[in-house]
Amino acid sequence: MATIHGDITGIRKSILKRLETLYEFEISRNEIITLDLAQVLLSISDQIQREIAIYLNRHGRVTSVAVGDIRTVGLPELNGRRGQNRLSGIRCIHTHPNSSSALSELDIASLREMHFDLIAALSTGPEGKIDASYAYITKIIEDETDIHYIGPVNLDEFIKTDFTALLLSVDHRAELMNTVHIAEKESALLAGIEQTKTEDIRLSLDELEQLAQTAGAIVVGKVWQKRDRPDPVYYLGRGKIEEIKFLRQTKQANMIIFDDELSPTQQRNLEESLGIKVLDRTALILDIFAQRARSYEGKLQVALAQMRYNLPRLGGQGLVLSRLGGGIGTRGPGETKLEIDRRRIRSRIAEIEKAIEELKQQRTLHRQRRQNEQKIAVALVGYTNAGKSTLLNALTAAGVMAEDKLFATLDPTTRRAVLPDGQEILITDTVGFIQKLPHQLIAAFRATLEEVVQSDLLIHVVDAAHPGYQRQTEAVFQVLKELQADTKPVITAFNKIDSIDSPYQLERLLRQDNSVGISALSGQGIERLLQMVQEYLYTNKQQQKRELLLPYDQSGLLATLYKNAAVHKVQYCPEGIRVIVSLPLAMIDFYQTYVLQGDE
Repeated sequence: MATIHGDITGIRKSILKRLETLYEFEISRNEIITLDLAQVLLSISDQIQREIAIYLNRHGRVTSVAVGDIRTVGLPELNGRRGQNRLSGIRCIHTHPNSSSALSELDIASLREMHFDLIAALSTGPEGKIDASYAYITKIIEDETDIHYIGPVNLDEFIKTDFTALLLSVDHRAELMNTVHIAEKESALLAGIEQTKTEDIRLSLDELEQLAQTAGAIVVGKVWQKRDRPDPVYYLGRGKIEEIKFLRQTKQANMIIFDDELSPTQQRNLEESLGIKVLDRTALILDIFAQRARSYEGKLQVALAQMRYNLPRLGGQGLVLSRLGGGIGTRGPGETKLEIDRRRIRSRIAEIEKAIEELKQQRTLHRQRRQNEQKIAVALVGYTNAGKSTLLNALTAAGVMAEDKLFATLDPTTRRAVLPDGQEILITDTVGFIQKLPHQLIAAFRATLEEVVQSDLLIHVVDAAHPGYQRQTEAVFQVLKELQADTKPVITAFNKIDSIDSPYQLERLLRQDNSVGISALSGQGIERLLQMVQEYLYTNKQQQKRELLLPYDQSGLLATLYKNAAVHKVQYCPEGIRVIVSLPLAMIDFYQTYVLQGDE
């Protein structure tokens, strides 16, 4: 069981369990902290009105969690040896509830004494804005310790600080390099095929570069070859493979990422020929999902997809699950033992499938409860990084994480939204789609994607400013077709219109039926989008307007109407309560006896 240090008296078990989940967070080596970890940390701290401190090592793992009081928190002892003139390899992040994030003298003293890589404080301001202050040691020479202090700064600026660059920029960088290993980012070459019937290979490789950067790699070059079909042995021609060998040496790349899924034979031959790690687009996306997965269900789904991907590669690539090099393509909750065999993987796949099926049943129960409320369900679908999470926040004030990154959101989030006529609907944010989305992921995330299948209406969010938005749209509908949801009614929301300079381009986009231009970030067009959802409900007979006469002895029915329908007018008359209301189809039969004559 995860240990929570400090004074935990008076803290409820549910809060302690939330504190224990802090150990599950992992961040990339060049980040100080992630947005979701900071938000969870502050949420718990503000709830219990106590300081909370966490230790993070240079691998981005949480090693200790401690609870104090509203003013201070006792820091746990650091494990391992600490040299007099070297840093501990640990950074300390703690909270200041109901206070400024400015570091106290005690914080600075702890930095000097413990030789933290960095100490930082987070706090939530009166308007809900999060800021941070931090300090780090710039010189350690015997009894002389120089410290650089920064803050308060807004949370975004703090998160974007490159932690590795910060360490290497200070005067003790030589000492650090000699005594503590600081992992460098992996350097990758990208390779692909330009087939005559496909879109521009440059756009596809640009997207692959974004994926590689999201996974934590530095792209040092791109190569491609015009071919009708991939070579069955090496994917590319042998001449291009020789060119890649030379380019790999000149660019000092330690990894090559291919733009399509490789067969086990192709991957084995390429690694033997090139002598370095070879990944394909599928493995790269799976790695990103492994980094992004936060919930129990999300981790199970990623593990299942990884195992299904790796199972046929056991005999071909030589125990791909057990690479010892580390880095991109090796992360995730899948099995990693060298002696693993097909039988054990199949057994593990069966266990995970069973656990996901149980979670699916729980999700079905939640969905049935929502359906019992007779509310229209709307699902946001679209290409990754099109702005779905930002739109959900704009429509519902959900407060979900929205970042300018690929696959920032994996877990579906459902929130209530209010239409212009006052009716409540349910809006669900779903995982983003992408070109060549691995079939293993679609299969593993099918339980999650059922939110799309079960919805009444889809809002397709399109990044209108992206040069390849048409190709992205095709990819989205390809996945919807695979889910058998491509025939559902769709409203197309062309997002990021504030980034489009040409009015003619926007006019051309909006010629599409059932489309609207919006900016989820600024709120432009949001009211029109909600109006279109409302119009859909009436034009597609999802609800009908009725005038009812409710007896006074059944006035509780009015409360039910307020909860599950759109009430337009209420008038208290001698004969009863007159109500003009838009009823969902499922409620019409029940209220039929109260409909005034001539109103059908």
